[in-house]
Amino acid sequence: MTKFDFQQIPAPLLSWYRAEKRDLPWRKDSTPYRVWVSEIMLQQTRVEAVKEYYVRFMQALPTVEDLAKCEEEKLLKLWEGLGYYSRARNLQRAAKLVVAVYGGEFPCDLEGLKSLPGIGSYTAGAIASIAFGMPTAAVDGNVFRVASRLEENPTVISDPKYRKYLETTLSAVYPDTPKGCSDFTQSLFELGALICKPQNPDCARCPLNTLCRANKHGTQSSYPVLPEKKAKRAEKVYVFLIQTPEGYCIRRRETGVLRGMNEFPSHVVYGDETPENILNEWGMYAFTEIKREKYTHIFTHIRWDMTCVWVQTDSAPFDAYALDEIEESVSLPTAFKQCLKTLQN
Repeated sequence: MTKFDFQQIPAPLLSWYRAEKRDLPWRKDSTPYRVWVSEIMLQQTRVEAVKEYYVRFMQALPTVEDLAKCEEEKLLKLWEGLGYYSRARNLQRAAKLVVAVYGGEFPCDLEGLKSLPGIGSYTAGAIASIAFGMPTAAVDGNVFRVASRLEENPTVISDPKYRKYLETTLSAVYPDTPKGCSDFTQSLFELGALICKPQNPDCARCPLNTLCRANKHGTQSSYPVLPEKKAKRAEKVYVFLIQTPEGYCIRRRETGVLRGMNEFPSHVVYGDETPENILNEWGMYAFTEIKREKYTHIFTHIRWDMTCVWVQTDSAPFDAYALDEIEESVSLPTAFKQCLKTLQN
C-alpha cells in the first residue's frame, strides 16, 4: 500500500473548520495561559462540561499570577467536579514557576513548555501551535482517531512510537503562518469531536472523506486500534455523613486515591468490618443511624462500591461544617458529594 500523503489534508480541513468551528470561550483570546488551562481541563472531560468551569475559573483567576498566588482550597473548589485533582495542583506548581523563572511569560519553545509540571508532549504542542502559532502537532485521542482512519494504520495507539510518528508527520504539513498553525491544530481536534467520532462517524459531512481510506473501504470501526482494557480493581468503601450540632464532618484524606483532598470520613473495607466497628475505632460510640444508601463511583483504574452511612451524634473527632459553607467554600470530590446528594434525596 502506498504511503498516505498528509500534505493533502490542511487545505480542505482548514476551509471546513473556519466555516463550521464551534464558539468556545477559550478560542476568543488564545493566550498561552488560557490555552493551557483549557487543555488541562479538557483532558478526559467533555467540552460541554468544561465550558462553565473554564469561564468561572477565568473570572476568578484571569492571569497566571493570580493562579500562582491562589489559596489551594479556593483552587480546588474551582476545580471541584472535574476530577484528577493532581492536575489542578500541577497547574499551580507550573504557574509559580512561570512567574518566578519566566517573569510571568510562558516559554515559547516545546522543551521549555514540557519542563513545567503537568505539561507533556500533547499539551506543549497545543500551547505552542494554538497560542504561539508554531508548526507543532498536538496528538490527542481525536487526532489519533482521524489520522489512523485516514491511512488505515493498524498500530495500537498506546505505542509511543506511533505518537512520535504522528507528531513528526503532522508537524511537517503545518501551514506556514501562525494563524494557519493555530487553526490547523484546532481543526484536527474539531474534526474528531464533531465528525470523526468514535461511534457512527458522520463521513458524509467530512471534508476529508474523499481522502480517507477507512471511508473508502468501510473500515471506520476498526480504527484506531486500541490497547486491551484492563479490569478495574474493585474496592468496598464506607463513607460516613456524620452530622453533629455544628454541621457535617469533613477531614483531609491522607492516603490512597484522592490523597490530600477533603472527604466525608471514609474507610476502605477489608474483611467483615461493619460501619459500627469503624465508628467505634474512631472513638464514636453514641450515634444514631438515619439512612444508608449504596452507589458506585468509577476512577480510571479503580471502582469504588460505596455505602454511604448517615449518622447523627453529639460529638465527633473531626471538623464540622455547615451545609452552606460546604457548598460555597469546601472542595469535595464528586465521589463524596454524591454521598451527600444520595442521602438527602
